[in-house]
Amino acid sequence: MRSFFIFYFSFFILGICAAKSYDSPDTIIVSHDGTGEFRTVTEAIEVCRAFMGYHKVIYVKNGTYKEKVIIPSWLTNIEICGENRDSTIITYDDHANIISPNIIPGREVPIGTFRTYTLKIEGSDISLKNITIENNSAPLGQAVALHTEGDRLSFINCRFLGHQDTVYTGAANTRMLFADCYIEGTTDFIFGPSTAWFEDCTIHCKANSYITAASTPKDVKYGYIFNRCTITLAPNINKVYLGRPWRDYAHTVFMNCTFPATGICPEGWQDWKKPHDRIRYAEYNNRAPVPLPSGSGSADPSNGTLIDTSHRVSWSRQLSKGEAEKLIAGDVLGFVDIAYPLE
Repeated sequence: MRSFFIFYFSFFILGICAAKSYDSPDTIIVSHDGTGEFRTVTEAIEVCRAFMGYHKVIYVKNGTYKEKVIIPSWLTNIEICGENRDSTIITYDDHANIISPNIIPGREVPIGTFRTYTLKIEGSDISLKNITIENNSAPLGQAVALHTEGDRLSFINCRFLGHQDTVYTGAANTRMLFADCYIEGTTDFIFGPSTAWFEDCTIHCKANSYITAASTPKDVKYGYIFNRCTITLAPNINKVYLGRPWRDYAHTVFMNCTFPATGICPEGWQDWKKPHDRIRYAEYNNRAPVPLPSGSGSADPSNGTLIDTSHRVSWSRQLSKGEAEKLIAGDVLGFVDIAYPLE
């Protein structure tokens, strides 16, 4: 039986946000049709006070908002909440190979990966709920949907859509929680140096490539931890690695996750020509769905069997139950309190 988890404080309630929940002076309504105070998310962000000591909500009604959004470093305690996760979409379509004359005066050069974001969060204590962040570029190069630099960020019931480099957790010694989220991409589509805990997320692979590319610093204990997540594959995808290290000391763990029955490379991980003794990769209690008898339905992930890790690369680890029990979201992140029984 699949275990559950509980958020012990209201800031991380997973319930759907309704407009009537935010009918206070501390709420801003954004709507494309003019029924809100603003028509764009950027306009709403611009009126927020710097270094607020109280919780401010930007409630975004259903619609597609094509804009490149920045939450600057002087904004804190802001929540962006969509009316409906699948129908409230912030999108843009930059990719790394777009040529710009504005980067180096007098020269036309590509904008590069780190200018391609749809949403960039520089501020700390920011949360997103029930919303989609999308980079809608064609697969012509790196194209970031979410770029984070702030600390203590939370993403609840969100979707992150893109191809290569969808989610960039871009600053060392920053922490973030992804809970009940859907993240898709092709190559290295979750990457960077931050510490991030992924709880009950769906990770969808759209190419034969690599899910993660952590660049955890040597002196940072945790990089990416995926707990009770589900990995899914697009049709005809059959050779996916859990990760490769963007830098030495990359740290990534998959535990209590559901893997596809086939399609994850037996080796599990790739070294990207990094020294093996500097790579920190581990797994624990990951399972594949058990096929049901013919004619009785689809595979049943709740009664999965432990995946075969006998062919994993020698420099990755299988955690013991005792080691896995010590990996607790509250301890790893320091700003959330999640409780769940360990299988």
